[in-house]
Amino acid sequence: MNTDHIISRDNSLLRQVRAVRDGKIDELIFVEGLRLCEEAYRSQLEIEAVIVSEELLRKERAASAIAELSRVAKRVASVSEKLLESVSYTKTPQGIIVLARRPAATETRLAKNLGASPLLVVLHQINNPVNVGAIVRTAEAAGASGVIATKNTSDPFSPKSLRGAMGSAFRLPIWSGIEFAEMIEWCRRRGITTICADVEASTSYLDLDWTGPRALLLGPESTGFTPEELASTDQKVRIPMQGKAESLNVSVAAGILLFEATRQRLS
Repeated sequence: MNTDHIISRDNSLLRQVRAVRDGKIDELIFVEGLRLCEEAYRSQLEIEAVIVSEELLRKERAASAIAELSRVAKRVASVSEKLLESVSYTKTPQGIIVLARRPAATETRLAKNLGASPLLVVLHQINNPVNVGAIVRTAEAAGASGVIATKNTSDPFSPKSLRGAMGSAFRLPIWSGIEFAEMIEWCRRRGITTICADVEASTSYLDLDWTGPRALLLGPESTGFTPEELASTDQKVRIPMQGKAESLNVSVAAGILLFEATRQRLS
């Protein structure tokens, strides 16, 4: 494919890139950095555009990846480092940006991956995209079946979440935008036990049977779950802690709980 050379900030493609970066175009996602762009390609996302810096084009180590991306992209453009900086999400441009079609974040895609004994992760109103990305990455590493992101949870496909997930969001089925009560009923109809992480729970996560169909619910760090939300879940578990720390970062807690579930399931 021919590569366009863009020299103006007001170019239509760069305007589109900024709009996707800022969440103004829902059907596309903004992917930045060579490694993450390669993950998008390997995950067979539909690549709309590749924008690459002139400096990265000259680097032999990037040639193969750029060629693969360019082969499947609908449009390819080169820009100066300064122009790339004007559309980059990071303070230091990483040389390449890809616009890709957003993976389907639907119940249908998630349901296809449930299997006989699913392990799901539910993100409820977690508004820090760094934590959302880290949890998605941990969920894939722990062998989870998929992720449910309730309404008002930070977008798992935002640039910052994608950086934290390091490609996991491209591969792991994610269902976004569901109401909490609807999620509880959906799990109940499928015989999936809902397990809520709660610092005031009486049951240790080590004393729970994680081997059946399970959904781990993680809530907002600032407020936690409401009493009504807690009452609607099947189980509440805590992570016993020493010292004076009141709680753990939600992504750290997710890792502890998910890998205990994995340990039990593999033993």
